[in-house]
Amino acid sequence: MSNIKVTFLGTSDSIPSVKRNHSAILLTYNKENILVDCGEGTQRQFRKAKLNPIKITKLLITHWHGDHVLGIPGLLQTLAFDNYKKTLFIYGPVGTKKFMKELFKTFVFVNKIKLEVKEISGNKRFFENDDFYLESERMSHGTACNAYTFVKKGSLKINKQKLKKTGLPHSSLLKQLKEGKDITYKGKKYKSKDLTFGEKDKKISIVLDTSMNDKIQGFVKNSDLLISESSFSSELEGKAKEYKHLTALQAAQIAKKAKVKNLFLTHISRRYDKNPKKILNEAKKIFKNSFLAEDLKVIEI
Repeated sequence: MSNIKVTFLGTSDSIPSVKRNHSAILLTYNKENILVDCGEGTQRQFRKAKLNPIKITKLLITHWHGDHVLGIPGLLQTLAFDNYKKTLFIYGPVGTKKFMKELFKTFVFVNKIKLEVKEISGNKRFFENDDFYLESERMSHGTACNAYTFVKKGSLKINKQKLKKTGLPHSSLLKQLKEGKDITYKGKKYKSKDLTFGEKDKKISIVLDTSMNDKIQGFVKNSDLLISESSFSSELEGKAKEYKHLTALQAAQIAKKAKVKNLFLTHISRRYDKNPKKILNEAKKIFKNSFLAEDLKVIEI
């Protein structure tokens, strides 16, 4: 099974700092390059990470606050200049089609690329192929806002050592074994369970900009990786509630109850630039597999 690579292109909250750019996360799997949000400066972050934005296949927008979308016009212009040949699929909450139209009225674009814009409301599986699927869930942020999950489908794999001992030929019979079907060859029966092993689904959940709500836990349940906003420490829980954000403590509580494997904290306020461990330590007290996202950090699962 190919690994899924996650590149943190921007990990700040609404105001960037010297260390943190506006929100943007890139998920790479095989030929898919899925960009989640595109804050101001995302193009430069691509270059710093030695990545080519022309490889982007999908853009998922969590919501239309400026710190999550102000990089979109520049990105689209660059793709047009670089002769982007694909259709860029853009997914976002209700209102995305309108905002995209207004964007093209606001800026004078030189050339254009093919776009397909789709709006997603509520809990929905909005894309699926043989390898993976994407799902969304509505969050609570005072404006239409989505969280997203990327799920790499598990599958059965042939145990090559056991297969070699059987003398079975490399034919369509192996495909049947991988589908969980038993086969018969030269009068002898071979059970799929004896010659295969299973690879489980891999799940990445991204929750950006939301207040605490009952939908999050179920949506991110059993994630291999939960990337969650944690704009405030618990001592500022009142401010987090006012601005409809999560604290690091709340993110850790969600991770623990949802039985995720790893939690990465992002959307960090610049007030913690001098002491980011304040956020991290708060989460670790509740959920030990907590980590602090950093700009240009790359992880694979």
